[in-house]
Amino acid sequence: MKMKKSHMDLVNDARTRIKTISVDEAKEMYGRDDVVFVDLRDVRELDREGMIVGAVHAPRGMLEFWVDPESPYHREVFASGKTFVFYCASGWRSSLATDSMRNMGLEPVCHIDEGFTGWQEAGGAVGERPKKKKPEEKK
Repeated sequence: MKMKKSHMDLVNDARTRIKTISVDEAKEMYGRDDVVFVDLRDVRELDREGMIVGAVHAPRGMLEFWVDPESPYHREVFASGKTFVFYCASGWRSSLATDSMRNMGLEPVCHIDEGFTGWQEAGGAVGERPKKKKPEEKK
């Protein structure tokens, strides 16, 4: 069955409305106190490939719930008023996520065109996914 719109139709449509930055631009923003990098990839990708050091992990499937202050799943980092730089492996999921965040009213937002793959290839800081603390370690 042919879809009315392909996944790339959706990605390309989103890209007409969002701010896309290059890896070089992302590297210039990296480390600023007013910027939060957000990794949208699946935990299996993070475990296998690592992630941008200092990035927040927000699984793509939970992002809208974590951003909305009225959601029971809200995460305070998204109420910080900072600039959010979203990324995934290649820029497809982050295009859709950035458009969704823009529609929800989270500003300023952008995404890395070349994604995590481009970041790695450009020698950006990559580290292991931080391990979750066990309940007894949170005290």
